[in-house]
Amino acid sequence: MKLLIIEDDSKIRAYVEKGLNEAGHTVDLAEDGEKGLHLASTEKYDALIVDRMLPKLDGLSIIKTLRGTGNLTGVLILSSLGDVDDRVTGLRSGGDDYLVKPFAFIELLARVEALGKRATSPSSVQSTILKAGNLEMDLLARKVRRGGKIIELQAREFRLLEYLLKFKGQLVTRTMLLEGVWDYHFDPQTSVIDVHISRLRKKLGDSNNTLIKTVRGAGYIIEDSF
Repeated sequence: MKLLIIEDDSKIRAYVEKGLNEAGHTVDLAEDGEKGLHLASTEKYDALIVDRMLPKLDGLSIIKTLRGTGNLTGVLILSSLGDVDDRVTGLRSGGDDYLVKPFAFIELLARVEALGKRATSPSSVQSTILKAGNLEMDLLARKVRRGGKIIELQAREFRLLEYLLKFKGQLVTRTMLLEGVWDYHFDPQTSVIDVHISRLRKKLGDSNNTLIKTVRGAGYIIEDSF
């Protein structure tokens, strides 16, 4: 999807841009309300991510102006204002969704992609057994088997494998792993992911990287066929 981020906080702007790029989306940026409104009015986007408090022109004014001109592009409002009245005001101003800061990137990604598709996928009951080929993870017993053989994993390795299996067949970006496994909401600029992936592959006997596949420059993926 083609997305526009209108956010004056440079760290948040860069972090969200990086995560969205890793997920395969094209991103334009605006650091103030006037530039954001100009881009949103002159370019076609699948969804907009709009901070509520912006220099030059606030987020709600941007949304009202767009809606007044017939622009119905989906808008996710970002704000540190999280009271019920604040959320209601944002939605009544024309926003389609509202996310309070601080937020988890994976939640932002899910909300933005839902806006872009204009539909949500049906929910399903989560199984306590995760499988991929001859690999099986029992979440209740906290056991992992490959080809019937028990694999002993450390807590972080178990959590990493569980996260990858829950997104089986889908790209899991480095940003998603940092948030979902390490609870980092920033990039620590270390090789922590690479080190743990390497250890996990070794314990699983994945010497050819056919189980946990690397998607260069993006992240990792586990599929059923390996």
